Formats: sequence, structure tokens, C-alpha cells
Amino acid sequence: MFNRIAGQSLERIAALSDGLFAIAMTLIVLDIRVPPESAVGSEADLGRALLALSPRIVMYLMSFLTLGIFWVGQQTQLNYLARSDRDLTWMHIAFLAGVATMPFSTTLLAEFITYRIAMVIYWGNVVLLGATLYWSWRHARRAGLIKPDAPAHVDQAIEKRIVIAQALYAFGMLLCMASTYLSIAFIFLVQLYYAIAPRFPRASASR
Repeated sequence: MFNRIAGQSLERIAALSDGLFAIAMTLIVLDIRVPPESAVGSEADLGRALLALSPRIVMYLMSFLTLGIFWVGQQTQLNYLARSDRDLTWMHIAFLAGVATMPFSTTLLAEFITYRIAMVIYWGNVVLLGATLYWSWRHARRAGLIKPDAPAHVDQAIEKRIVIAQALYAFGMLLCMASTYLSIAFIFLVQLYYAIAPRFPRASASR
């Protein structure tokens, strides 16, 4: 009986998610520290110290985009659900475990930016986020949790977006075999594209 009545509040899932996303987004910026005054004696020293922070700044921007994209993705799903159930709630808790891990994988890659293992761990973090989000939507569809008035194209659009994004992330990870910098640059561009979501005009059918 408890399993049938537990975890039905979408509002509680959203509240927990908002709080955890806010914490994770804050923690990743705390890794960027102002250079110590003792190490800076001139403009040139300050410039070199700030340049040394560039890997951490790049990783902060990329991870902030990552978290922002997945927050939007989760909120989009929740908006089309009529209710939750115990299984869906735990799936979203698993998703939030991936969110909570993002500050660690971000710091690891920033510290060891030329190491493929660090890149693979970061990518694994992104895979966890995408897989649990995809899994939760599939469960919602099978369990009849989606709003009956949800447009027909929503289901396909949500799944397609996750699958394509994860395929692009996987390709980006494979680029680390050549260079981790190349891999990071590609993933950053993918994140930027999904954040901006540009709309390209379609060619006229008369042409």
C-alpha cells in the first residue's frame, strides 16, 4: 500500500531539484579562486596568474551550461506530467545524484585537463544525467503519468533531444583520443548550441 501512495508530488520533486541545481551551480564556481596576493607583484604576474586559471574558467562555463541544459530538460518533463509515482521519484533522485556529482567531475577535469581518464569521468557524469532523464520519461509514458492533453509531438521531441545530445557527447568524448582540449572544445560548442537553440529558416518548398 505504501509503495502505491508514495512519491506522488511533482512539486516536491521540482523543489528538491531546484535546490540541488542551485547548490551544484554555486559549488562549481567556488573552485575558481583569486590568485594569492603574495604571488602577484606586478601586472605581468597578475596576468600570468589569471591565465593559469583559464582551465578552471572554461570548465566552469561548460559545466554551468551542462547543468542549465539538464535543468531545463527536467523541468520540461515535469511540466507535461499529470502526477508522479514512487518509481519516478526515485529515478529523479538518481538524476539528482548525477547533478550533485558535477562539481567533483568538473574540478577533476579542470585539475587534470590533459588526462583522458578525467575526461571519461566527466563524460560518464553527463551520461548518468542523460540516461536517468531518458529512463524517467520512458517510465512516465509506460505508467500513464503524462498529461492526457499533452501534444502528440512532445513525447518524440523529448526522447529525440536526449538521444541526439548523448550521441554528440559520446563523439566529443572520443575526440579525447586525439586531444582532451579538442574534446572539451567540441562538447562546449554542443552545450552552447543547446543553450542558444538557434532556429534556422527552412528552405522554401518552391525552390
